[in-house]
Amino acid sequence: MTREPADSAAPVSDASAAADDEGFYSPTPAPAPGGGRQLAPPVPLAERARPWAQLKYFTFQPAIFPRLMGDVSSDARPGDLVTVYDKGGQPLGIGIFNPRAKMVLRVVAHGADALLGEAYFAIAIRRAVALRRDIFKFDATTDAYRLINSDGDGLSGLIVDRYGDTLLCEVTSFGMARRLPEWLPLLHELAGTKFARVHVDHDLGSLEGIKPSWFNETNAAAPDKVKIREYGIRYEVDFAEGHKTGFFCDQRENRRMLARFTKGARVLDLCCYTAGFSLNAKITGEAEDVTAVDLDEAALAQAKRNANLNQARIKFVHTDAFAYARQMATNGEKWDVVVLDPPKLIFTREAAGNAEGRRKYEDLNQLALSLVKPGGVFVTCSCSGLLSLEDFEEHVIKGAHRLNRRLQFIERTGPGADHPVYSNCLESRYLKLLWARVW
Repeated sequence: MTREPADSAAPVSDASAAADDEGFYSPTPAPAPGGGRQLAPPVPLAERARPWAQLKYFTFQPAIFPRLMGDVSSDARPGDLVTVYDKGGQPLGIGIFNPRAKMVLRVVAHGADALLGEAYFAIAIRRAVALRRDIFKFDATTDAYRLINSDGDGLSGLIVDRYGDTLLCEVTSFGMARRLPEWLPLLHELAGTKFARVHVDHDLGSLEGIKPSWFNETNAAAPDKVKIREYGIRYEVDFAEGHKTGFFCDQRENRRMLARFTKGARVLDLCCYTAGFSLNAKITGEAEDVTAVDLDEAALAQAKRNANLNQARIKFVHTDAFAYARQMATNGEKWDVVVLDPPKLIFTREAAGNAEGRRKYEDLNQLALSLVKPGGVFVTCSCSGLLSLEDFEEHVIKGAHRLNRRLQFIERTGPGADHPVYSNCLESRYLKLLWARVW
C-alpha cells in the first residue's frame, strides 16, 4: 500500500496556468478584447446547485484547506457531495465537504464528470479497475496491485489494494468512509474478490469523524493473512502485523528491475522490510549471496517466512541500518549491489525545510555508498513525498562526493502504473528511486 497518501495542496504551475496575486492557479481565462481577464458573471446564489461551496482563490487543486475556502451554503453537511464554485462564482466541479477536517473540501471531479453528481463515483470506480485489469492486465503477472489510488483516480481519500481475494481499503475521508459500504459489492464484482478489510488511521479518523467500528463486521469476515504471487515469487501478507498492509505494491516493477543486475552478485538489502528486493535478487536475479537487514522484528519474521515460501536462502540481520552500515564500513566489507529502501524520514513540511531532516538522507546514503564495490550498482529509495526528486538526488550526490566517489546515474523510477497521478495533484508522486553505478 502507499506509504504516504497525498495530504498537501501545494500549488501546481504549468505552461497553461496563470497565477493570481495570491499565488494559486487555475486554467488561463480567455483574454478580454482590451487585455486582462475576461470572467463570466457569477451564478446568483439563488440559482446555485445545492449544497455548494465557493473557493476564495483561483485553484485547480483537489485538496482545499480552510484558508482557500470562501462561502458555503447553509445546508452543506459533513460528507456531502457539494457543487464547487470558483472565486468568480462559476461552476468548477464537485467535491466532498467536511468542515471539521484538516482538508475541508476534496474536489473529486471537474468538467463533464462534475455533472454526474453521486453517479460519478461508480463510474470512477469502474474506470480505476478497468485501468488495472483491462488495460495493464496485472492479473497475468500478479494478484497484488492497487485498484484505487485516491486523487490519482479521482477518489480523494480512498485507497484500495487487492491482495488475492481480499481488498485492503484505507479511508482518510469521512465522505468516502460513509459511502464505502455501498461500493464494496461493486468492487468485489469488478475485481473478482470476496473479502475486504478497512483500515482507518487513528489520528486522521478522529479529525475526520470516522469511526473504525463502522467496519467491524466487514473486517471480522476477512482473513488476517493471505498469500499472493508477483512475477512467480510468493509472499505472505499479514494484515494484522504488517505496516499498513505488510506489502508494498508500489515497488513491484522496481523489485523486478533489480534482478537484471544481480546474477552471480553479492547483494546487500538495507531496510529490507519483508524481503521483496532480496527475493527478486536471489530467485529471479540468481544472486550468489544476499544479506537482508532490518530493525523491525515483526517485518524480519515475515521476511523469513517469505524466504521459506520460496525455498530461498537469504542471510537476515536484525539490527539498525545505520549501525550495520557503519560496522561493515569499518570492517572493509563491499557488495556488488546495495539496495537502500528506508521508511519515510521526513513527515512534515517543517522537517522538509529543516537541514536536520534532510541530513538523515545524506548520512544514510553516504554510509550505504561506502559499501558498494567500484563499478557496483546502488539503488536508493525515498518515500517522503515532501522531498522532491531533485532534492533527493542532491542529497545522494553529496554523500557520494564526500567519499570522493562519482555516481553514474542509469535510471530514475517510481511506482508502477497502478499508482497513477493526475496533473493537478503532482505532489502525490511520493516514491522515488535512483539507480547508479558507483565509481
